[in-house]
Amino acid sequence: MENNWTQEVRKRKLIEKIFLGTVLSGTLIAIVPLVLVLGYVFIKGFSALDFNFFTQLPAPVGEPGGGMGNAIVGTFIIVGLSCLVGLPIGIFGGIWLALYGQGKRGFFIRYAADVLSSIPSIVIGIFAYVLLVATLKHFSALAGGFALGVIMIPTVTRTTEELVKMVPRTLYEAGLALGIPEWKVILKIVFRTAWAGIFTGIMLSVARIMGETAPLLFTAFNSMYWNFRIDEPMASMTVQIYNYAISPFADWNAKAWAGSLTLVMIVLGITIVVRKFSRRVSYG
Repeated sequence: MENNWTQEVRKRKLIEKIFLGTVLSGTLIAIVPLVLVLGYVFIKGFSALDFNFFTQLPAPVGEPGGGMGNAIVGTFIIVGLSCLVGLPIGIFGGIWLALYGQGKRGFFIRYAADVLSSIPSIVIGIFAYVLLVATLKHFSALAGGFALGVIMIPTVTRTTEELVKMVPRTLYEAGLALGIPEWKVILKIVFRTAWAGIFTGIMLSVARIMGETAPLLFTAFNSMYWNFRIDEPMASMTVQIYNYAISPFADWNAKAWAGSLTLVMIVLGITIVVRKFSRRVSYG
């Protein structure tokens, strides 16, 4: 009897080790492509990075030197505009779906968000072009921010909905039972509890739009100069990387890799810094 029990224990431990090994192998397989991509971009782009790359304008065609200073600033401005468009709609829409979206209207909104997330970004760029660029008769950073903001909406909406649903309903009901206004319960208790997870969805959407090129070609277009006006064409890193990458000049090709590395580092840096801040907000 004891011998059978010992064999059963050994069998279970063996199965546990096999399962853990399989999970670990799957994790490593998922990480390897990321490491390879980051490593290759770092090797190709690090040599072209210098102080001038972050502070100077692009050099004239065929001339070495120059940088992407205006494109880096332009990217932050356009992404900031897109957050002003996409985050309020996505966050409040997700909260509404989680708390009040059980009927047909909720089903329609979820379905619309899912369809919107599957629409190619170039189509959204054309939509923004027709709506803003063709109407205003000129390209602008505002049109670019609008296009990228539309891309953000479905990701933020669905992420917010799922995270708010994970907050225990008892917290919501306890706040109401104490006589706290419903809007305060939602913002101060429900939203704050789910904020760390919601922020993950926000960063996923920001990371996605920071890598978009096609919508900006139709909206913000590009500029070779410093520009801080949102009603005029504005440079962006993705468009500048595209222009450098397709050029026949080796120096510009190297700067395309440097721009790619810079873009990856910006997204990584924002994620690390703001994620720590979001934890303090959630638990502090």
